[in-house]
Amino acid sequence: MNTQLPLNQSRQQSETARYVVRWLVREFMGLVLMAAILCLSVGRLDWVMGWFLVIITALWVAATALVVIPRNPELLAERVGPRKGTKSWDTIILGIYGLITLVRYVVAGLDVRFGWTTGISFPFQVVGLLIAVAGYGLVVWATGTNAYFSQTARIQTERGHTVVTSGPYGLVRHPAYVGIILFELASAIMLGSLWALLLSGVSSALFIVRTGFEDSMLRDELQGYADYAQHTRYRLFPGLW
Repeated sequence: MNTQLPLNQSRQQSETARYVVRWLVREFMGLVLMAAILCLSVGRLDWVMGWFLVIITALWVAATALVVIPRNPELLAERVGPRKGTKSWDTIILGIYGLITLVRYVVAGLDVRFGWTTGISFPFQVVGLLIAVAGYGLVVWATGTNAYFSQTARIQTERGHTVVTSGPYGLVRHPAYVGIILFELASAIMLGSLWALLLSGVSSALFIVRTGFEDSMLRDELQGYADYAQHTRYRLFPGLW
């Protein structure tokens, strides 16, 4: 009787579970850091929209876990495990994006604290909140649909990477990035900061650049992607690009 295969499967499941726990811990620490930065920069604890931002992000993490863990826990394991083959340009883009995100939270808090921005009414902030929720909802939909939605641009040969065409991927080729761009822009409006919105615009531009690079990589290196691109014509914006 060959016991090696069940033993290997058990080890793989145990390793996957360990990575999933690491992902959950990382996301929780990210939420704590976000809350701390927002509170320290605004100088108080009763910033309603700042806390709504933390809550929306927490709901996004929870929704991602609920959608992915029962069906495809290997995706979360991939997100915190070794990422062989990640493109150098993506490492640079993500590094810049991470830095801008931290600065954006600080700037938003300081803006509200010192009143640099005027003219963004509370109803307009609520609209921003709703769009931010919709943006993250689109990200969760894409993540639940695409078992290969890595956080870095690479071909996951070790996971049998294939083209995904269902769900939001039948509308545009990079739907999660559409959701992220929506969240970036809307969350700055939600916080009531035009200076943060300026930084969100830079982050959005980075994701547009990233989309171009990643789309070219997938065309060149992922079998079937070029055919998929012929049928799903637009990368991000239907009718435009």
